Amino acid sequence: MSTATLRAWRPDDREAVLALLEETFQHTWQPQLHAAAIEAYRRDRVAERYVDAQGAHFLIAECEGRVAGFVHHEAGFVQALHVTRRQRRRGIARRLMAAAEAAMRAQGLALASLETDTFNAESQALYRALGYREVARYPDLEWNSGLTTIRYEKALAQSS
Repeated sequence: MSTATLRAWRPDDREAVLALLEETFQHTWQPQLHAAAIEAYRRDRVAERYVDAQGAHFLIAECEGRVAGFVHHEAGFVQALHVTRRQRRRGIARRLMAAAEAAMRAQGLALASLETDTFNAESQALYRALGYREVARYPDLEWNSGLTTIRYEKALAQSS
């Protein structure tokens, strides 16, 4: 098992990141969604639009020359965290989150927050293990599929 390297996004990461988002969609989200939500996701090219608009802000984890995962945060909110199924349970998500939290601290932010859905037990377990605590639950209106979102927060202790 080789160690992942964290690095800034490069434009040539686009296809690999899109493949990772497709993997996540198929295995995590699609089984939870109504057919109309799946059709809208595909029709509206949600992943492509997101990557094209925000990719330059992604922190990439690379393993053996391939994209293994990425994290994206804006200010104190983690917008996305994805790791390929092949590379999970190797500490990559933890490293990406630690890097995101360090960047937030460097920006002078005292609180990190993120969202996941109630069906995603794997992500919930990760976030709780990283010290995040649940602060709210509310309907996930993005997918129009009756899902429930959980908001997590974590105080970011300032480094001395």
